[in-house]
Amino acid sequence: MTETPADQCGRDLQRLDPDRWLTTLFAPDASRPGLFALYAFNAEIARARESVSQPMIGQIRLQWWREAWDGIVAGTPRRHPVVLALHDHCRHLDQTIVMALIDARERDMEDAPFADLPTLTAYARATSAPLMKLAAQQLDAQVDDAVIDAAGAAYALAGILRAAPHLLARQRVLLPLDLLSAQGLSPEAVYQTEASASLRQIHARIASDAEAFLQVARQQKVARAALPALLPATLGGLALKALRRNNHDPVAAEMALTPLKKQMALLWASLRGRL
Repeated sequence: MTETPADQCGRDLQRLDPDRWLTTLFAPDASRPGLFALYAFNAEIARARESVSQPMIGQIRLQWWREAWDGIVAGTPRRHPVVLALHDHCRHLDQTIVMALIDARERDMEDAPFADLPTLTAYARATSAPLMKLAAQQLDAQVDDAVIDAAGAAYALAGILRAAPHLLARQRVLLPLDLLSAQGLSPEAVYQTEASASLRQIHARIASDAEAFLQVARQQKVARAALPALLPATLGGLALKALRRNNHDPVAAEMALTPLKKQMALLWASLRGRL
């Protein structure tokens, strides 16, 4: 049987973004190819910075995707598997939201830390909530914007904490300067092992805000048809719990997040109809 562009997106997504791939298993079969395409597109723009040597090249990649979406809408898709899958399944999505998602990734081209926690939170929301809105559209489901914004912020903030060791290995510090200063740290000092206790305090502060956003998202019962779009927030909650149990050490917390725990958390959320 010939592999379709959406099939290839699903296969690549399992490697590039296994958490979101897991959530697609709880979506209707008919919606899954479109979600594969949408999430594969997000994976492409999310790694635009780390896959290039210079920020300017990353900006060129983001512009390439803007133009690719113009071709998708016009019915003249570029010969790229993700683009072809988007053309096949996602042409109807709101282009204003698509472009906002791409624009949010411009911040990735800056290596400087965020000025403060509200700025980091705004970035987290901007890079996650629009994707959830697009996923809900793909599922032909309605979700309150406030719920999506809170769920998106919670998931992305948890993701930033989970990615902290990976970013440090690349000599990138995205933790807010105000929280660093409160711990007597400079961005350069974060690379020192003796700063780990102070870093855990910063992680705990960010995690606390993420948990508050998650509680807001959980206050409303989500329509079952829309739930798969928001299920990443369930995994964000699982990650936050692991961080709390492991003294906000991202490495130890990530080791505790087994595939079975993720699957069980998603199954339980799906059965309950709540994040």
